[in-house]
Amino acid sequence: MGSYVPNTQEERQAMLEAAGYESMDDLFRDIPEEVKLKGGLNIPAGLSELEVKRKMQSIAAKNKVFPTIFRGAGAYRHYIPAVVGSVTSKENLQTAYTPYQAEISQGILQSIFEYQTMICDLTGMDVSNASVYDGASAAAEGVAMCRERKRGKAYISAAVLPYTLETVKTYCFGNGMELEVIPEKDGVTDVEWLKERLAGETACVLIQHPNYYGNLEPAEEIGEAVHQVGGKFIMSVNPISLGIMKTPAEYGADVAVGEGQPLGLPLAFGGPYLGFMAATRAMMRKLPGRIVGQTKDRNGKTGYVLTLQAREQHIRREKASSNICSNQALCALAVGVYLTAMGNEGLERAASSCMSKAHYFAKRLGEAGFELENRGEFFHEFVTVSEKESGRALQALEGHGILGGLPLDDHRILWCCTEMNTKEEMDEAVRILKEV
Repeated sequence: MGSYVPNTQEERQAMLEAAGYESMDDLFRDIPEEVKLKGGLNIPAGLSELEVKRKMQSIAAKNKVFPTIFRGAGAYRHYIPAVVGSVTSKENLQTAYTPYQAEISQGILQSIFEYQTMICDLTGMDVSNASVYDGASAAAEGVAMCRERKRGKAYISAAVLPYTLETVKTYCFGNGMELEVIPEKDGVTDVEWLKERLAGETACVLIQHPNYYGNLEPAEEIGEAVHQVGGKFIMSVNPISLGIMKTPAEYGADVAVGEGQPLGLPLAFGGPYLGFMAATRAMMRKLPGRIVGQTKDRNGKTGYVLTLQAREQHIRREKASSNICSNQALCALAVGVYLTAMGNEGLERAASSCMSKAHYFAKRLGEAGFELENRGEFFHEFVTVSEKESGRALQALEGHGILGGLPLDDHRILWCCTEMNTKEEMDEAVRILKEV
């Protein structure tokens, strides 16, 4: 049986004696016997570096890289300008972490401040934090920060990403908030169902726009309804879509959240990604995590500081709004570089390209027997329905090096197009599907 503890038995015994103990059993004598591990851990013996490398290479060899991708569902393939990797790979940025004496790391703090500024510009909100772990945790933190003494009920649309829904459920289970799922109707949130149930105890309503199925939600109507009862309106958004769509602020959102992966981060088996969060000035003091502010030192020089930290390590635990203790600094740096490189015009062009290509592909798929499920407006994702089996259709595409959409069931597929997809790729996919 192997061990992950690097110390020798002699070293362990020396440390025990220095601490005044005779044995490991003596060290842990206050722990009840019934909770102690019996028989040790079933860990395989250690391997050499060469053996580990060979094992990992054999696992990696099972991966298949598709040159053409029509799948999104929360993680998207976008073009990443070369400057993003060039900047983030610099040793002094790649390895740096904001220390507890944060003001020493002025360069890192400046990069985070600039990231926050761009997120505010992107969402139209007043303040942004320095990112949380991913889009799902950002949504859950957004719900948690809306809780008030007399308002403990949250509503979440059924048309959000499934893992966002599960994460919010987990948070609410832990913090005691009551959560109710708003059913979908015709591919969007059922507004009438929601209006009938909104009341004075409503803390917030969370929707995703565009939603899981790619459809645009009646966001303005939902926002007005929740504000009429005094609740908060949370929007989870695709940041690329904001290049051509109204900002969360323009829809009346109190909190804007989302997954930052489309902004310069590659597809990487689920991460690391980052969750961006932004809010109105009224919600500023409830934002979790790290917020960097700009100030001047006693000599009048510009400086950056951590401010408005609401985590449990800085205030009384029962008063803390979150236990988020870190941020995705390197990922946030990549997002900042991406947004700087793209600029407003570049982001608009990328968003326009995504939307126009998705609409072209949706039209062409209809020729192959894959009809749009919903007739509402969509951004760059959409659901098709076909008499043809989803599995057979997607398998046929994979045989030609194409990763098709995400199968929702035997006859429904969620497709996605980005600026990376060419007309030739879309036409080829349609040709293959016609033969299924």
